[in-house]
Amino acid sequence: MKLLVVEDEAQILSFLLKGLRADGYEVLHASTGEEGLAMAQQAGIDLIVLDLGLPDLDGTEVLRRLRDRGDHVPVIVLTARGETADRIVGLNQGADDYLGKPFEFDELLARIRARLRWRDEEQGLVLHVGGLALDVRTRRIRVQGREVELTAREFELMEMLMRNRGEVLSREHLLSRVWGMEFDPGSNVVDVYIGHLRRKLGEDSIETVRGAGYRLGTGPTGMNSQNVTP
Repeated sequence: MKLLVVEDEAQILSFLLKGLRADGYEVLHASTGEEGLAMAQQAGIDLIVLDLGLPDLDGTEVLRRLRDRGDHVPVIVLTARGETADRIVGLNQGADDYLGKPFEFDELLARIRARLRWRDEEQGLVLHVGGLALDVRTRRIRVQGREVELTAREFELMEMLMRNRGEVLSREHLLSRVWGMEFDPGSNVVDVYIGHLRRKLGEDSIETVRGAGYRLGTGPTGMNSQNVTP
């Protein structure tokens, strides 16, 4: 994950860079609003940590320009301004979160993780269907909060079913899209892998539609147990 920190106070900047990099993030930094706006246009910026008290542009102006040009990257504002009116202005200009100085670094980390998680869900990088949560980026799946290990092919098959929730997918379609193979009436590879997934995720996770194929199940780990998102 790539973060951009826009902060002009050298001590705070050093503290943020050290802590965020230690937590595994790739971090770019800028010390002025104009520099921050330019760097925010780089590909792959996942989140911006933005100080309001910058030497050239006010942070709210940086926010306004970001949003005006259609940049929807999550922004967490850092500021020593404690007035409610200042917070409201920042949020109205498009900030996703607001943290007053001084702050606990662990709280900032928690807010960063939450915003990135919500962004991934909105972009379809985390698929939620019933009690299932499939993370396309990390290639992990959870069942009722419990992580289950899948092989690469099992993961691809489950992703296909979750992205087409409610639809019946034929063996021919699955063989073509997941394995890249022409349909072979004598092949039972799809059925075998469906069996693997049922044993790992629950027998009700995948439903057989006789004579048609498979679809995501409707039991406790399937579509009718919780709301379906995104």
